Amino acid sequence: MSFYAELSPRFAAALAELSGRSIAVVGHARPDGDCIGSQVALARLLMSRGAEVVCVNADVVPRRLQFLVRGMTFLRTDDVLAAGRDYTSLFVDCADQRRVGERLSARFAQPFAVIDHHLSNVGYAQHNFIDTGSAATCEILAGLFIDNDWTIDAQTAQALYTGILTDTGQFRFNSTSQRTFLLAAELMARGAKPTEAGYELYERESMGKLHLLQRFLASLQLACDGRICIGRLPSGVFAETGTTAEDTEGLVDYARSIDGVDVGVLIEERPDGGVKASLRAKDPAYRLDLIAGQFNGGGHACAAGLNLATDAKDFQARLVAALSRQINQVDGARA
Repeated sequence: MSFYAELSPRFAAALAELSGRSIAVVGHARPDGDCIGSQVALARLLMSRGAEVVCVNADVVPRRLQFLVRGMTFLRTDDVLAAGRDYTSLFVDCADQRRVGERLSARFAQPFAVIDHHLSNVGYAQHNFIDTGSAATCEILAGLFIDNDWTIDAQTAQALYTGILTDTGQFRFNSTSQRTFLLAAELMARGAKPTEAGYELYERESMGKLHLLQRFLASLQLACDGRICIGRLPSGVFAETGTTAEDTEGLVDYARSIDGVDVGVLIEERPDGGVKASLRAKDPAYRLDLIAGQFNGGGHACAAGLNLATDAKDFQARLVAALSRQINQVDGARA
């Protein structure tokens, strides 16, 4: 059985070109489980083939994902720029080159390869391994590794399993397929531990995170006759609650989970007047990737995000208008 019949031989051929090179596996800013899991897994595979490999991110590895990176080298932007090394770059879980941050995007202007599953990825590398039908980049990598009969050790299996677990919402999101479960089972057979992943990801919350959740829940507002729910985090809330940006992970799902709500939104206000927004839908028909694209963002049909340098209040009004139009169009098409 081949999980990725078209991608797997191309991937093997591309990796064969990397012999003797120093490699940077680059992930997106504010990395999540799929990003870190993909970086760890790909780096470990390349290291097992004798390559010199570093992982690179603009931001630190989140506390809850530290269990995946034991023994791995993760560098920040300043580290890479100061080193002046000639790396061949492989991007993972990045819908577009800008997701790694402006300085890293300029440093790695011509990526050798990208492995990704986002709908908005148009292919910006020399070699593009994109499958938008996959629930996670880690799902793609797991399938590519197994198709090519490459050894997957326990730490690699755990990284891939964790990425799949997080990007499927614990196997709840509609991107979850039979293939997802088959690959998860294969990873368990190779040493992945669901109990450890579940504990590290979901049972180590800080009091600050709970205070942040309180602030978010208190801000929730309904729009579009209750079809949209928006929550906001004001500038300065991280300092007030003793949290960081990584503690926003999962908050937007509370907005989406309300009965009758089709789209949940989290808006983070920034000190410079800019905003970051996370969008989550229950139905892929709402194509949140297209909505986010109107604001220079991107993502998936049910999960998308964006960063914008604009006034937060004005942005919310424009976002609600765009979402309302999309909801009405979907309703009209179904009538």
